[in-house]
Amino acid sequence: MRVLNDEVPDDDDFDAGRSRGEFDHITPEDITRGTGNNPPGWLDADEIQRLRGLVPIPYVEIVPVRVDDFGRVTQIGSLLRVANDQSIVERALVAGRVLYHESIREAIARNISRDLGELALPVLPQTLTPFTVAEFFPTPGVSPYYDSRQHAIALCYVIAIAGDCKPQDETLDVEWVDTHGDKLNEFLAQMNDGPDTIVRQALAWLHL
Repeated sequence: MRVLNDEVPDDDDFDAGRSRGEFDHITPEDITRGTGNNPPGWLDADEIQRLRGLVPIPYVEIVPVRVDDFGRVTQIGSLLRVANDQSIVERALVAGRVLYHESIREAIARNISRDLGELALPVLPQTLTPFTVAEFFPTPGVSPYYDSRQHAIALCYVIAIAGDCKPQDETLDVEWVDTHGDKLNEFLAQMNDGPDTIVRQALAWLHL
């Protein structure tokens, strides 16, 4: 499971005007100035590594879908990214941490915007009840979900994408597969360490 960098909003972000208490006067430039001037609660590489050894990390995991004019799911999307060890290109879902003082709905929107671009136009869920909860463990075999770096708890959502997707950040490409197409099994076989199970659970949840 990918770990994305934390961020604070730009002035034109969808949630730029929301009060963040002690974070209100932090700018995106503060993130790049080094630990001494980073915002309250910011975790550098050593700190996040220490934290991962102490407590589970909250995530959102998003299965992006395309729907037809009647709201029926027709395609499932995935990201193509370079693996953590830089050895291969792997297929992944949209995923990321829930930041300090950030709501789950905001975390969903932020991570979709980061991976799929600002014109993706996600249709956010009316309810925040996930279709499943995936527990990633740093020990192989404990669950279908494996992350060598941490114990992470991911709330999983199916999110319809109405706009155009443009690869962002570490994403090389965004690919879609028909839910009833011949390539679906090949698509799932290219996912490692748990996202394939999440997609299968999403398909079952959607009665597909």
